[in-house]
Amino acid sequence: MDRFDAMQAFVRVVEARSFTKAARSLGLGNATVTQLVQQLEARLQVKLLNRTTRQVNVTADGAVYYEHAARVLAEIDDAETSLSSAARSPRGRLRVDVPSSFARTVLIPALPAFHARYPGIQIDLGVSDRMVDLIRDNVDCVLRGGAVTHESLIARRVGDLPLGVFASPAYLARAGVPEHPTDLEAAQHSVVGFTSSRTGRMIPLALTRDGVECEVHARYIVAVDDGNASLAAGLAGLGALWLPEYMAQPHVANGELVRLFGGWQVAPMPMYVAYPQNRRVSAKLRVFIDWLVELMEGLGRPDVQIISRGTA
Repeated sequence: MDRFDAMQAFVRVVEARSFTKAARSLGLGNATVTQLVQQLEARLQVKLLNRTTRQVNVTADGAVYYEHAARVLAEIDDAETSLSSAARSPRGRLRVDVPSSFARTVLIPALPAFHARYPGIQIDLGVSDRMVDLIRDNVDCVLRGGAVTHESLIARRVGDLPLGVFASPAYLARAGVPEHPTDLEAAQHSVVGFTSSRTGRMIPLALTRDGVECEVHARYIVAVDDGNASLAAGLAGLGALWLPEYMAQPHVANGELVRLFGGWQVAPMPMYVAYPQNRRVSAKLRVFIDWLVELMEGLGRPDVQIISRGTA
């Protein structure tokens, strides 16, 4: 038995709460991971995991061993990445999950520049607006709009996305051009609702002008939880919508969307990178986050404040 491989397999099973997910993340077969954990238990002469047909739970002894094993693996990784060559050129796989609209419009077009700077880093990119269990899914970090409140995560604010309110010409021809945000509450108007994937609640449209805040309570024909779907609904004339400027600008330029409410401002959306608090920030993750801050500079004024766990 290779003690390092067995330790690594056990740690991944605990974090993923699944032999199948652990095997997949390690690039091994289920039988190999099972055998490594069984050999580790035989060597230690303790039961580390309780297995059922539905889930895997760590035992009391296993929880103690996990803390030590995870620390040892992190120290080994630290030792390797502290070498001058590794520090200058981070290597390895980085698992990242980002919103679909941001990935398509901003992140993926910029990735060639990141690869040119860090050719040794491979990015496994998840594209979604869904909730992600970073530990269980073995994700290094997620990029999300809005505050990150989960106590097990550290969140770093990497920038802000300017937002605006828009509508299609077809919608405005049918419903009329609203002069004031509250005009959207009239019977002939509607908005494209946007639902938070974290809370399940509708995110209200709030605007300010000259220090006066106005929150709009308008009816919707359709509500979505994805930025690309929201844009598609707005282009289809299903209602006025609020979008990040980077998504709207090409459609404003070609006449598919019209900007509404000149002089009114929508509060920018803060963007956070979140990662598990019990994981060391690797060199590859650190340079990726720093690169994201640079990327956000073209979209809004970045704020690189570190937000402590439980307060984001």
